[in-house]
Amino acid sequence: MELKVTECCKRKGITLQELADKLGVARSTLANTLVKKNPTLDTLEKIAKALDVKVADLFEEEQDKNILTCPKCGARFKLEE
Repeated sequence: MELKVTECCKRKGITLQELADKLGVARSTLANTLVKKNPTLDTLEKIAKALDVKVADLFEEEQDKNILTCPKCGARFKLEE
């Protein structure tokens, strides 16, 4: 599971520094959150709100549409018919 925060920022025309400012955190704090790739749901919601996107937009789409990835723990589940 890969976060696409940087890509979302580019699409919105803002820098990571500007996003950090909107979140009220240091850029280094935001960078550490993105590097560890396991932010809390609360943090993801704040980032999504600051970028005016859905939380789901912060993640790479699965190539296989029958696979869901938990945004909290990263576990992947295959849907079966």
